[in-house]
Amino acid sequence: MSAQPTFAHRRQFPRLPRGHAARACVYHRRVPELPDVTVYVERLAALVGGAELRRTRLASPFLLRTVAPAPADAEGRRVVGVRRLGKRVVIALEGEIFFVIHLMIAGRLHWRGAGAAIPKRGGLAAFDFAPGSLLLTEAGSKRRASLHVVGGTAALTALDRGGLEILDASLASFRETLRRENHTLKRALTDPSLFSGIGNAYSDEILHRARLSPLALSRSLTDGEAEALYRVAQQTLADWVERLRREAGDGFPEHVTAFREGMAVHGRYREACPACGSPVQRIVYAENEANYCPHCQTGGKLLADRALSRLLKKDWPRTLEELEERRAALLPAPPR
Repeated sequence: MSAQPTFAHRRQFPRLPRGHAARACVYHRRVPELPDVTVYVERLAALVGGAELRRTRLASPFLLRTVAPAPADAEGRRVVGVRRLGKRVVIALEGEIFFVIHLMIAGRLHWRGAGAAIPKRGGLAAFDFAPGSLLLTEAGSKRRASLHVVGGTAALTALDRGGLEILDASLASFRETLRRENHTLKRALTDPSLFSGIGNAYSDEILHRARLSPLALSRSLTDGEAEALYRVAQQTLADWVERLRREAGDGFPEHVTAFREGMAVHGRYREACPACGSPVQRIVYAENEANYCPHCQTGGKLLADRALSRLLKKDWPRTLEELEERRAALLPAPPR
């Protein structure tokens, strides 16, 4: 094998920069986003609205991130509301005590019978109500999910990152927020201080539907492009909320996952784009990735992956056509 890597080496999973391979395991999970959290909130409101919180059981000392009020201070109080705060689930109890749950990447909620045991593997907490118990689990060894117990609306507001709620926003407020900073569209949509509740998955879907590059700069969009992005973002999020509502029905959303059937590009690396049939590509960075269709979104140009483009250097293909030519060159010759 030559010292200089070639494009063929990519098919054999080339060694990535330090830390990159270790992060690859997170790609099958993601932080639940606006559509997922909305359905969590709606189903919880139906199940525990008006019910008394009988007990909070914590299995992990790392989950609780606040000191006062203590979880025990909320026991015996009734649930007066359940809401979404960005990507967090907020359970409001009498006396303005709020349980704020952030699931992060691998945290998930489960509805079980009253007093159900906390799973030994990955179980973090249980919130016991008369109708049943809400269990909080987290896959993997890292403990990133969090619980804040806060008193008063001011303390709850302090946890709000301030992002715009796209489904409730006007076109003018969307444009102003989008152009507040000159970020790439991928970064702008996923910045919780700009837009609330959007992460890797639905930003990919929004940008694909809007036919915009994830690396286009937010201030470079024309008024028409910004309006189109606004309409598409609202429609994409609304469509997925409705779809997840139908899937949950009268039950509870137990299968919140990174890659859902019906997504156009997210989690579909190298699969066919449903709009044009071209292979979906991706950019991997930190613990995130952007999935996109070169034909639909970037005029056929391949966006440089920070890891592999550094590794392959001049061998990195610049266009979708060049990528397909190189892949074809690697295929064995047909038998004569």
